[in-house]
Amino acid sequence: MTTFMSVDESAMPGFKTRWKGLIFIGVALLVISLDNTILNIAIPSLSRDLNANIGDLQWIIDAYTLVFAALLMTMGSISDRFGRKRALQIGLVMFGIGSLGAALSTNTLMLIGSRAFLGIAGAFIMPSTLSLINVSFPQRERATAIAIWSAIFGIGIAIGPVLGGFLLKLSTWHILFLINLPVIVIALIGGQRFLVESKDESAPKLDIPGVIFSASGVFTLVYAIIEAGSKGWGSTEVVSLFIVAFLLLAIFAFVESRIAEPMMPLYLFKNLSFSGASIALAMVMFSLAGSMFFVSQYMQTILGYDTLTAGLGTLPVAAGLIAVAPLSAPISKRIGIKYTVALGIGIAAVALFFMGFTYKINTPYIIIAAGQLLLAAGMGLAMAPATNSIMSAIPANKSGVGSAMNDTTRELGTALGVAVLGTFMNNIYINGVKPLSVILSSMPKAALDAISSSIQGAHAVGSAPGIPPLIGTLIISTSNQAFVDGMTHAMLIGGVIMTCSAIFVLLTLPSWIKSPVEGEVETEVMPELTVAAAAGD
Repeated sequence: MTTFMSVDESAMPGFKTRWKGLIFIGVALLVISLDNTILNIAIPSLSRDLNANIGDLQWIIDAYTLVFAALLMTMGSISDRFGRKRALQIGLVMFGIGSLGAALSTNTLMLIGSRAFLGIAGAFIMPSTLSLINVSFPQRERATAIAIWSAIFGIGIAIGPVLGGFLLKLSTWHILFLINLPVIVIALIGGQRFLVESKDESAPKLDIPGVIFSASGVFTLVYAIIEAGSKGWGSTEVVSLFIVAFLLLAIFAFVESRIAEPMMPLYLFKNLSFSGASIALAMVMFSLAGSMFFVSQYMQTILGYDTLTAGLGTLPVAAGLIAVAPLSAPISKRIGIKYTVALGIGIAAVALFFMGFTYKINTPYIIIAAGQLLLAAGMGLAMAPATNSIMSAIPANKSGVGSAMNDTTRELGTALGVAVLGTFMNNIYINGVKPLSVILSSMPKAALDAISSSIQGAHAVGSAPGIPPLIGTLIISTSNQAFVDGMTHAMLIGGVIMTCSAIFVLLTLPSWIKSPVEGEVETEVMPELTVAAAAGD
């Protein structure tokens, strides 16, 4: 027999203003998600204005990601201890300072430092947004709130290139950072008014060894993945980085298993609602990041769209998320989290197969849009239930850490998507342009290296002054075909990986959320039953 527990919802922190508070949580989240993609479209401008080489540009982009991912668990733990609203507000102020510093940068070193500072600020903000939802919304509403949170996050990533392209039409790259300032002010004022402070009243002292080994381990792991995408998975440097990363994370796990009050309780990973959903979420971000990495270059370089048109070309991703994400909560209540997440990942796999088989050198935009829309529908269906599974499977007093784990898996999935699929694409691209080095053996080595390095380099050489028209046409047409071949093969491989991920979810993820702590409320995601974790039959 199943017994029920009554829950005093009015006693939850921020219960009375929870929906208004969600608006400003969404505004704060939008700043973070936009920053993931809005800068990518400004790379040519940054290169010209700051005289930045390829290594500089990589660090401008990656400094934020590396610091952000490395500090998520630490900042999640700090927010549990000292206050989640306080952490969010501090992070927003820091993000404003970092944005201003980036906008005023006059050289690459200053911009890289500002981006790293933004990573610290983002690590304060991101876990706080989700943990505030977790402690202020009752279980019966949490899935809907998290679906809205997930949709905002995905929409921010999707419209980043659109907003970036539009702003660059009006001004220089500096505006991409200045635009954050008014948004941050809105989030600060609204958050102060409608969010209520919450923290773990019995929080232990800060786990310093956990902080050191988690931050250094995740930093090294993400850096290894990023480097693998450019230097190859078998290079000595990359293999060494992976070994160091796994050693640091192994030490972290050992330390956490030996202390009485760890930052990240390892028993959470025994709960498949937590660990299985974390892997599923990483795979959702894998498909999004990998595909957007290709499609953005494809539309600008192969199809010749300008930055604004290419940005507008990604709007089907936002449209798909807006349409499908809100439906994920009622669907998961009807068929269960396992089948909802697996269905979403399966749809994403179909989208990657569709793009892999249909994208050509001259693909009509309607086909491109259809692939993006299908991918977004799968993401929207899978992301929110997986996030809800993670957050509902942890004790409320560990909401910050749980949110940080959720965010860390997203970052790892994003880095893996670009690195893994990018590696497959690069290998095929390099093989595709190899004949040019034989046909054009009299060309300078620097020009041949530029052709092999990227599709953008090949176009620069092919359209350079002094290159005979026939030779230029040969270089551009050959490199275009090599890029499309690499892109479509990588998408097909991504489809296979996503299919395996859907099967993994079916085999491991429970259909209902189970709390690991006696007395915590759990939701059996069948006909909307709220039961006690201590209940029995």
